[in-house]
Amino acid sequence: MIRKLLIANRGEIACRVIRTARGMGISTVAVYSDADTGALHTEMADEAVHIGGAAPAESYLDGARVIAAAVASGAEAIHPGYGFLSENPEFVEAVEAAGLIFVGPPAPAIRAMGLKDAAKRRMAEAGVPVVPGYHGDDQSPERLASEAERIGYPVLIKAVAGGGGKGMRRVLRAEDFAAALSSAQAEAQSAFGNAAVLVEKYVDRPRHIEVQVFGDSHGRAVHLHERDCSLQRRHQKVIEEAPAPGMTVEMRAAMGHAAVRAAEAIGYVGAGTVEFIVDGSGPLRPDGFWFMEMNTRLQVEHPVTEAVTGFDLVEWQLRVASGEPLPLDQENIPLVGHAFEARLYAEDVPAGFLPATGRLQHLAFDPAARVDSGVRQGDDIVPWYDPMIAKVITHGPSRGVALARLGRSLAATEVGGTITNIGFLEALTRHPDFAAGRVDTGLIERDLDALTGPETPSDEVVVCAALGAAGLGGAVAEFEGFSLWAQMVRTVVLHRGEACWTVRLACSGNRVDAELDGRSFRCRRGGEDWLIGEARAPGPARLLPGAVVVFAGQPWEFTLPDPLARGTAAATGGNVLEAPMPGVVRQVLVARGQSISAGEPLAVLEAMKMEHTLTAVRDGTIAEVLVSAGAQVAAHDALIRLEDEATDAGENAA
Repeated sequence: MIRKLLIANRGEIACRVIRTARGMGISTVAVYSDADTGALHTEMADEAVHIGGAAPAESYLDGARVIAAAVASGAEAIHPGYGFLSENPEFVEAVEAAGLIFVGPPAPAIRAMGLKDAAKRRMAEAGVPVVPGYHGDDQSPERLASEAERIGYPVLIKAVAGGGGKGMRRVLRAEDFAAALSSAQAEAQSAFGNAAVLVEKYVDRPRHIEVQVFGDSHGRAVHLHERDCSLQRRHQKVIEEAPAPGMTVEMRAAMGHAAVRAAEAIGYVGAGTVEFIVDGSGPLRPDGFWFMEMNTRLQVEHPVTEAVTGFDLVEWQLRVASGEPLPLDQENIPLVGHAFEARLYAEDVPAGFLPATGRLQHLAFDPAARVDSGVRQGDDIVPWYDPMIAKVITHGPSRGVALARLGRSLAATEVGGTITNIGFLEALTRHPDFAAGRVDTGLIERDLDALTGPETPSDEVVVCAALGAAGLGGAVAEFEGFSLWAQMVRTVVLHRGEACWTVRLACSGNRVDAELDGRSFRCRRGGEDWLIGEARAPGPARLLPGAVVVFAGQPWEFTLPDPLARGTAAATGGNVLEAPMPGVVRQVLVARGQSISAGEPLAVLEAMKMEHTLTAVRDGTIAEVLVSAGAQVAAHDALIRLEDEATDAGENAA
């Protein structure tokens, strides 16, 4: 058995591997880049080794540095996770040349499945059904157009290298083929350095169903049933499930047999996934699926297979890599209940699923769900890597129960500090076709407008945010202020983008009367929650540094006016800029002798878990800088002194 393991990855999958390795008594070594200093996976591992800069090419994609870290730390094996170096055959060979174990398939197996055209030819030779198409070497536009005519429109142009939807174009008519081909080849060349494409028959209402396979070094291979990954946007998976809706015993047997045959044809060892495109225009049938590609690594969505089989697939990987045979024969692999996985990302759905960044100022998950994550509250989502926050996994005795649990767990998930796709995911769980198991890869695209939700918060959400901003998340007694023999009144100003709301709150006993745009809302406590009118508040409101977030299906975040803005202006009214309250000086933005203008930033102070920019209220010249970055200051400490106004005026006159 492996005794010490280096994980050549980061984030969620690194943490996932570390948990299993620790449970098996295996010591772990993490690697990290400049951007991941102090990341969760580095703290979970027994050791952590720095391997380079934030850019993946300078760290996680640098195989030589990863191997050097493994050798220096005394690790016996390297687990690649997914992505980065996980499907790089040259890296596998370098690992083995260094005398280490690669936890994954041998290099020839990875190469055999690395290019889609060659892989499909090999699968056809092995008797695995493939989509009718052209996978040849002649890449001339004339030959490709001729093959498209032979196959029959609609067709799909696909890059032979890479994935993720890049270099892929659907063509409905012959007159559109030349332009689509040129576009696909250019994108493939840019993304993968390889402009070669294949042409296939486009399957109407396709479903994406994949089979988890496992092979050992003793020549045996099994499958662990299927996963349906049809719920996709831009060819990226969003929610996965196991087993596939509508799957029959006959088709499962046919797909499983084909997947095992594919693995055996390339001498596969370890965890892998054989992906099939399936005709979803009617009931599933054994002659309606075709090989698409094979991922020669552990999949992101492997937890749903673990949920329905009860097996730890990472443990299986480590045992097989240690030379053990597969622990079970095919007939003894169970399939119990149903499971879903939703991928929670920092991304802006209405803006086209653009990746987002930010600090996770608040992070909470449903304790009833399995949550695989590589971040904690307070961590940053950085621009260098995939913006995944977590995978939320639920299991139940039936598909309906598992889906209801997923919806509830997503509704209970709270993320503040960055934009996420949580509202989009929850809307998907309520989509009538998805709920009924009528899934295909075009579902999201067809109904995207309905799934993205409203862009403007309801009045009830705004009132709920005002209550949270006023400190009324708990007992009414937390309402700040004092008024003798009268209602306590507070005005709350909320901003969201260019929009602004002003809410007047009047507290009397256990009741708060809110006024917004001429409408009145009577709010009162209903157990631990607020009732707005007779209805329960749309969601909990969490007060964050500089903002308040209402978690109501989707997070509605409102920024709050800086409470120190007025104090800063008053403090800078003379010649000395003072700290308005205790804090840490994060930045000094000016130097002695520098001329400044009114409103110009002078320093940044971190106080009350927020950063406040202190500005000048008049034109002048810096006479003296009294602090440096990192200094701890008390309220009213002098930070920066300006020249006397008379001096400045004299110099200007001269």
